[in-house]
Amino acid sequence: MTTAMPGRSEDRRRLVVGCGYLGERVARRWHAAGSRVIAVTRRPDRAAAFAAAGFEPLLADVTDPAADWSTVANLDELATVFWAVGFDRGGGGAHHDVHVTGFRRLLDSLPAGCRVIFSSSTGVWGDEGGRRVDEHTPPSPAREAGRVLVEAEAVLRGHPRGPGVALRFAGLYGPGRLPRIADVEAGRPIDANPDAWLNMIHVDDAARVVCGVAELAAPRPLYVVSDGRPVLRRDWYGQLATAVGGPPPRFLPDDDAAAASRGRGADKRVDPTAILTDLAPLLGDAVLEHPDPLAAITALVTGT
Repeated sequence: MTTAMPGRSEDRRRLVVGCGYLGERVARRWHAAGSRVIAVTRRPDRAAAFAAAGFEPLLADVTDPAADWSTVANLDELATVFWAVGFDRGGGGAHHDVHVTGFRRLLDSLPAGCRVIFSSSTGVWGDEGGRRVDEHTPPSPAREAGRVLVEAEAVLRGHPRGPGVALRFAGLYGPGRLPRIADVEAGRPIDANPDAWLNMIHVDDAARVVCGVAELAAPRPLYVVSDGRPVLRRDWYGQLATAVGGPPPRFLPDDDAAAASRGRGADKRVDPTAILTDLAPLLGDAVLEHPDPLAAITALVTGT
């Protein structure tokens, strides 16, 4: 069963670790619903902004061995933790420091009964040759980030505070984030195979999914999350060029583009049937508000 959890949102405390492009939207949704939201950040300026938004800011570095999560006020009352930490290449740490060591340190401090939602990625698959992938497809990461996420998912699955829920998100897009828009506007060639598939999810739909999963009584331990409308790269960048009034997109020569696609682990089609099915009783049949990425491009570019 995947019915809604009992109780009201305003009765709950939520911890968002990594309040960035996706995490902040999740925090805002929970806060608007009446939850008390603790927003974790390393930056004092972001902490001040979160306080102004009505969150309870917490300055912490998840890679710091001295980080003491037990100092979080009323830790035992936490209902939900959303881990959405992005990797900061300038931070001096490694993927493993963040998503395995730091994540495990947080899990060790959590109370029983707290639902943990981990933001993972469809990057756990490498080049699948355009094949369909879902929760039953064995991961085959080609890059370090994907390998670390697979390990982090295993940490959550085997931890006493698990199994929690791992969400493997396809590429996020939305306001202020349209992949390669600067290259398209400038007419620079795209280092990707135009005939490889691109899998996307609008960031507001991704936030809606996270909040929905938090309300399910018995979610599955793993979901893949996309809009279910994979598009060929030539179509995505072509639509983007039309929307910005730029020249038709150019791609690297076939051999170079194919190599780029393999290196980025890009050619696969993500099937989100499980998450859409499980959330339909809670959110309605139209789980996603932006089901067609090509249709969303023009609105995002024009701001309408």
